[in-house]
Amino acid sequence: MIQGQNGWPDRWVRSEREAAIASRSERLAAVFAERAPKHDEEGSFPFDNFADLRADGYLALTVPREFGGEEASLYELVLGQERLARGDGSTALAVGWHLVQLFHLRYTGSWPEALFASFCREVVEHGALTNLLATEPSTGSPSRGGRPATTARRTDGGWLLHGRKTFSTLSPILQQFTVTAAVEGTEDTGEFFVRRTAAVRVEETWNTLGMRATGSHDVVLEGAFVPDDEVIRLTSGVRHPAEEDTGWLLHIPACYLGIAWAARDWALDYALTYAPNSLNGPISELPHIRRQIGEMEAEWMTARTLLYTAADRWDADPDGRLSMKGEIALAKYTAVNAAQRIVDLAMRIVGGASLSRRCPLERLYRDVRAGLHNPPMDDIVIAGLAARALAEREQRVRQPGGAQAAGPLS
Repeated sequence: MIQGQNGWPDRWVRSEREAAIASRSERLAAVFAERAPKHDEEGSFPFDNFADLRADGYLALTVPREFGGEEASLYELVLGQERLARGDGSTALAVGWHLVQLFHLRYTGSWPEALFASFCREVVEHGALTNLLATEPSTGSPSRGGRPATTARRTDGGWLLHGRKTFSTLSPILQQFTVTAAVEGTEDTGEFFVRRTAAVRVEETWNTLGMRATGSHDVVLEGAFVPDDEVIRLTSGVRHPAEEDTGWLLHIPACYLGIAWAARDWALDYALTYAPNSLNGPISELPHIRRQIGEMEAEWMTARTLLYTAADRWDADPDGRLSMKGEIALAKYTAVNAAQRIVDLAMRIVGGASLSRRCPLERLYRDVRAGLHNPPMDDIVIAGLAARALAEREQRVRQPGGAQAAGPLS
């Protein structure tokens, strides 16, 4: 166990490499926390934060070593992202989508080899960023399975893309990104590597309750040209098994637990120092405050244990990754809902002062709400867990000599 901040042991930091990843994120988070209120108030994109991320090499965290990156494991990615989000959830979530694109591509190999190698070098040498733009007004979240309304039409030497993508996180800073589109005249869909040109327009539509600085505006494609050698793939819907692996989703709960961590610490500091003249000491001595702190800690410890255990198991068991979809989804469901409760408890501890725009808890409360709308959604997680439980039980009952199904209660 490696010592964390202030010399306290951090049970989740297990090596010097992990300590370095954690330390960098904590250092950056301290800077980002100072800027977060202004970006939140303005709804402005944190270009200054991304300049720091680029300078510190954080954008290459998940790039393979062969291209000069750090090739972070899933555990290391979670470790870095949770700590980064303590400073600014918007920045952590936004850069997380870039990091997991590269992370996922390391395992799926779904990009043409030359294109992937070239882009990885751009990330390492120049701090290039990317994201997958798939959500659309008419289809909603791609996790629901809708066919893209964006179209790709064949032309000489490549394809022309027309359509609109929503929730396009990082759009103010992206110079290249991938886009899903329906291939005109067929039932196929495609994934295309799009470079920002005059045929790509960003409409600044992102004006939200929370996560106001992610730059998740609409991106409009008006005949964007993609040459044949930058077509990632065309498919009739059959996916490679590696594509079904969902381990990369853990960057989402890591982010929201980081936000909750910031709220927890702020509430603890407040409880230890706030002493109204009606008391003989700080409010941390009051039984009901201690109860709320204990409840907050129980939520935090449970969610982090599930998150880091899932990430560690994913790293350690490559052959079992496809069977972990339920555990990965549960880690997200548990962490995001725990984060809601942690921030709520933090605000109860602080009281009415937590509603002030001068108090960071007000922003953290709004930011943490966004986790409910990141994939996988709660209803999908619960439905999936129910289906798995029923299928496993049904299979066990049908096996020769298996358990007998329970009869109706009398």
